This record gives sequence, structure tokens and C-alpha cells, in this order.
Amino acid sequence: MTKYRLLAVAIAMFAASRATAQRPTLAATVRQFVSVDTTIVALTHVRVIDGTGAAPRESQTLIIRDGSISALGDDGKVAIPAGALVMDLTGKSVIPGMVQVHEHLFYPTGPGIYGNLAESFTRLYLAGGVTSMRTAGNMNGYGDIAIKRSIDAGTRAGPWIDATAPYLEGPGLNLIQVRELKDAADATREVNFWADEGATSFKTYMHITRAELAAVITAAHKRGFKVTGHLCSVTYREAAELGIDNLEHGFFVATDFVTDKKPDECPGQVKGQQSVASLDPNSAAAKSLIAELVKKNVAVTSTLTVFETRTPGQPLPRGLDVLDPQLREQFEKGYAAGQANTQSLNATLFPKARALEVAFFRAGGMLLAGTDPTGGGGVIPGYSDQRELELLVESGLTPLEAIKVGTLNGATFLGRASKVGSIAVGKEADLVVLNGNPAARIVDLQNVEIVFKQGIGYDPAKLIASVKGKVGLF
Repeated sequence: MTKYRLLAVAIAMFAASRATAQRPTLAATVRQFVSVDTTIVALTHVRVIDGTGAAPRESQTLIIRDGSISALGDDGKVAIPAGALVMDLTGKSVIPGMVQVHEHLFYPTGPGIYGNLAESFTRLYLAGGVTSMRTAGNMNGYGDIAIKRSIDAGTRAGPWIDATAPYLEGPGLNLIQVRELKDAADATREVNFWADEGATSFKTYMHITRAELAAVITAAHKRGFKVTGHLCSVTYREAAELGIDNLEHGFFVATDFVTDKKPDECPGQVKGQQSVASLDPNSAAAKSLIAELVKKNVAVTSTLTVFETRTPGQPLPRGLDVLDPQLREQFEKGYAAGQANTQSLNATLFPKARALEVAFFRAGGMLLAGTDPTGGGGVIPGYSDQRELELLVESGLTPLEAIKVGTLNGATFLGRASKVGSIAVGKEADLVVLNGNPAARIVDLQNVEIVFKQGIGYDPAKLIASVKGKVGLF
């Protein structure tokens, strides 16, 4: 064998070893949820919705090899490797695994108390088609980081996680699980401490000052990490000027339109929301703010699901049967009271804020998707991620646009678009097999049959059954 032949063999073996390394070794506790686990899988006769916004491609063959997409093309033009598991997906669609960026591993379990539900929540996220997520705020300290590492190691089932540090918040929230910053120097220390401990994102919160926010942004960017915010004391325009990367909750929490807003003071969530509810989305003030955010490359995360639960006329959320009965009853009582509230601010706020999100998207802004399973409860991981994309379509996006927001946009923002977020040869096989065509009927996102993560297929029914009626206990 010539030295060139030996070199070629060595390169091929190295490439194969790297591809194989993408497939984690799963513990028995994870393997119980797996329905497809072979090194080569051929998905045939499938509709491919690739996440880029392009039109669906019908009658496709997609080859998964060692955790990655190795081939994709028209049926009959893609060779099916010997030994492949062939799956006939006639009438079904495949989309990229969802990449959602405002998720949590905690849930309200009592007045002012949030329980760590990482075990059940990670299973539900995966069952719903979420293969990558950012936690966007953390009540559990090291918990989110440890869960992320255990999923990566194959000892727990769940999505890839961008673990956000505990909230960076000033005085005023009065929540015992959240530490209050002392000053800008303290904010810098917090960022560096949690970056050293393994956090990869940072979330600023309602009562942070401009000086503290600036310190967080400087320290996080120095470490190569991004900063997001659910803000109140700092306006969106001020945060954009300081260099924030992302703003949470669309425009629901913007205080830019509060006429007597004082610097570094939160006027209160209700007052801020009243100002948005009275705003004309086509006004010069709205257009000016949107233009500034687009100019500064600030991404905006839509979390319509958490506001829908408080808005009269909106349907009862899906997935409540997974909750512990006491938590379910607690939410349903609150939901019923909200539906009966004829003076609800949300009745006006919800459509206005939705229109602002669409305007931001149409102006060229980077719109992201998330669900925020906190608030008053009822926002169930997985189910709510599907619902978020449905709500974006109801707001005015096309199904293909909404799917892109929930897949490729999230991957792009997290710096992972070379690996996930769209369907292309060479990317990781993070895929969702759906019964139906969500490009025509976005509600078909609910019909999840298999979720592939790094080429391993998980059974959503088994994942959901493992936590049904027990979410709130673990």
C-alpha cells in the first residue's frame, strides 16, 4: 500500500471516529426512551422542511450515519447504505430539532417558590421536539449546569443545554431564591464566578441598573458569552446602546413608552404593560425603537405562551395532564379567574405586543422563540414550544417563517448553526419526524412521532408517560 493510500485510510478512519464520537453512550435509564439506535438510518419518502424558510422538498431520502446527516436528496437518487435501518415515512415530514432560547428547569410550586423540575422538564422538552435550549435564567445555582453535563454524558434524557447563570438582579424583586447585586463591581464578579463554574449565558433582570448591566455585558463579552435581559429599570433602547445581545418577552415588558420613566427605576410591570397596550404598533415611536434594535443587532425573544395563559379568550394550554394534580388544580383555578376578568389588561396588551413582534421580524430583526414555563404556571415544556410556533403563525408569520424562528434562528444566535438548526449534509442529525405537514398546517407540529438527537431516535410517548401526573415532584 502506498504512503498516499495509507494517508487516505488514516484520514477516513479519523473522520469516522469523529463522526462516531457524536453518538453518546447512553445509560440504561436513558435507553428506555429510545426507539431507534443504529449507526445508519435511511428516512425515505419523507417531506423535508429544512428550517431555512425554503419550500418543503417532497419525496426525499435522508441518510443518518454515526449521528450526522450524511446524504440527502430525491428518492431513488440517494444510495441507501448496506445494513441501514430503512424507515418509510410516506405522508410524514421531518424538521430540524427545535432550538428554543427562553426555557427553564423550574416551575412555580407555591407562592413565591420555584421547584427544580429538571428531570421531568428535560424529558418533556425532548418529547416535544426541542433538541437544543437555553435556560434563560436559573433558580437552581449549579443544578442547570449539572443537568447539562449529565445530558451530554448520556446519563439523562434531554436537549443540549446552554446553561444560563443565576439571575443578575438588583434590589426590588424580593424573591428569596434570587441574589441581589450590590453594584457594578459585584456584577462583574458574579459573571466571572459563574463563567468559571460552567455557565455559558447570562440573564439580567428587572431591577438591574445601567451601570450594572454595562458591567455584565463587558465581563460576559470578554469571556465570549452573550447577555439577555427581562428588563424594566433599563429601557430597551438603553440596553441596546450598552450592547446587550438579546431582549426577552418580545415587547411585553418594554418600558421605553412610559412617559414619566425615571433612569434606573422600574416603574412597575403593570405601568410598563399599560404603555405598550396603549401604543400604536405603526406609530413613529414604535418604528423608531424597532429600527434601533435592528441596527444594533439585538435579538428579541418571543414568549407568547406565557402571556397567552393570562389572556381572556385564549384556549386552555395543552399538556396539563402531566402535572401533579395539585399543581394542575392550582393553575386551572387561576386560569378560570383570568378568563372571567372583563377588565383584563392582557386583552388589549396581547394583540398589540404580537403586532410589535411581527413588525420587528418584518423589519429584519432576529426574532427568537421560547416559552417561559414559569409565571403563573400552565406553560408545559414541549407542548408549549409547539404552541409558541403556532402563535407566531396566528400573529402573522407564515408556517415556514415560524419554523425558521424556532430552529435556525435560535441555533444562529447560540452560535451553533454549523451543527444544528437546519437540515443539511454534515450537520448533526437533530431531527423531528412529524405526522402531517406543518408547512401547510402548523398545528401538525403536535404530531411528533420520533425525535432524533445526534442520530438516536427517542419515543415521545415513552418520555411523556414517564412523568405523566408527576410533574412537580421531580
